[in-house]
Amino acid sequence: MTNYPAKVLMAFGESFISSATFTQWLRENGYAELAALSSAIRGSEEDFNWLMENGYEQLAALDSAIDEKPDALKWLLSNNFIVMAHFSEACNKKPISIKWLRERGLDIFIHLANKINYFRDNQYFNLYKRKF
Repeated sequence: MTNYPAKVLMAFGESFISSATFTQWLRENGYAELAALSSAIRGSEEDFNWLMENGYEQLAALDSAIDEKPDALKWLLSNNFIVMAHFSEACNKKPISIKWLRERGLDIFIHLANKINYFRDNQYFNLYKRKF
């Protein structure tokens, strides 16, 4: 996720506030995987499956790790997606990961975690979401 331009990551973050507008922008500008990740985090099993079927297993694992699925977090760590692992933990308000991101100048991921947390704190979750 560190390879995306800041503008794209900001649009990803805004997709949790104004989902249709920014999700559409991501899809239309070559970032369908981030649009699908945003939708998956917001509960779309269809977009989770799209990530799995289109070579974005790491983003599907990120979605599951954000949902506090321990196997997904282990998968991210064992496949060297360290930033994503800490990002998922920041989304779960883990101070050690927030500190880790801050110390490495990855404040954009703290900002994104805050956007996701704002969304999650104001929504109901789909308990039937597919496990990673």
